[in-house]
Amino acid sequence: MKTYVLGALTVASFALPAAAQDAMDVKLGVLNDRSGVYADLSGEGSVVAARMAVADFGAADKGLNVEVISADHQNKPDVASNIARQWYDQDGVDAILDVPTSSAALAVADITAQENKILIDSGAGSTQLTGEQCQPTTIHWTYDTAALAKGTGGAVTEGGDAKWFFLTADYAFGHSLEEETSKVVAEAGGEVVGTVRHPFPATDFSSFLLQAQGSGADVIGLANAGGDTVNAIKQASEFGITQAGQSLAALLMFITDVHALGAETAQGLVLTEAFYWDHDDDTRAWSARFEEEFGSKPTMVHAGVYSGTMHYLRAVEATGSTEGDVVAEWMKANPFDDPLFGEGYVRKDGRVIHDMHLYEVKSPDESTGEWDLYNLVATIPGEEAFLPMEGSGCAFANAG
Repeated sequence: MKTYVLGALTVASFALPAAAQDAMDVKLGVLNDRSGVYADLSGEGSVVAARMAVADFGAADKGLNVEVISADHQNKPDVASNIARQWYDQDGVDAILDVPTSSAALAVADITAQENKILIDSGAGSTQLTGEQCQPTTIHWTYDTAALAKGTGGAVTEGGDAKWFFLTADYAFGHSLEEETSKVVAEAGGEVVGTVRHPFPATDFSSFLLQAQGSGADVIGLANAGGDTVNAIKQASEFGITQAGQSLAALLMFITDVHALGAETAQGLVLTEAFYWDHDDDTRAWSARFEEEFGSKPTMVHAGVYSGTMHYLRAVEATGSTEGDVVAEWMKANPFDDPLFGEGYVRKDGRVIHDMHLYEVKSPDESTGEWDLYNLVATIPGEEAFLPMEGSGCAFANAG
């Protein structure tokens, strides 16, 4: 492994040997949070997932010399943009993977389109990536705020908690999640009685939780993610909010978050995921390999990086090209049957359509091990989980 320094950023480079001297060079950049609130759900685990995909694809045997590099965007759009430009203009990167933090993802998507490269986003959630700010070379793989709202927001409201108060991360992702969930709540006959926005990232949620507690809401919707969600839930428990009768709805929660909280604190939470390690034999087998390599079970973001990389490499092999428009066209024209996500396809606007799953966190008595954390409540077919392309605001997808 070689390490390079870009200002304050460290970039690790991993190379697989070429099968022959005339092998086609392909360079992938995993761009994500490697030191902040999203490091556990993406971070180095996404690099491991990308490397696993390269190995499982048999890239070297197929004449592809694939290199994977990585960098920390620090959840800042300007940092992400600077790295993306350097990768494309100077370092020969062909595709960028992961990119949590929607504001950073939207910035990288614009640059990627300008450079005719590919962005396969697994970590960000904003529907704007395939909406009004869509780009023809962006593939949004794993989840988005509409699918989360459909799953968790719909289930909680239909279960009787009709009055919502949102505690929202103050950036593009949080705004999108609050907006999409508010629509689902209204459609289910509920109402939003208030909202408060917190800085991203945050550590002290006391004043925000006190506002939520005094709002008269049945449920406090946490429109945030990662460390922010974990800290908000811990502090809500300390304040006795759930004990006093209000419910918490974690609108985006990852297996690593639940693991950090523990089943005692998280039990009963309802959440929506695209992937769970214990879903079936295929997910268990892959997750065991990932855990052996990385030391913990994968999140849905890690799984999305793996699957998205596999589909990208199929496109490069089939077309003999790394040009963004060529690769994107192939990825959209060819459905996939994936061991981690099942059958799916990439829509014209770049939205990947696959099933989503509604889970409930097990009680400590139900759990048989530290990662045995979910009971499956329902599976939401992809066509129902994600917004329709028509009316999305994606100009190129809806043209003609």
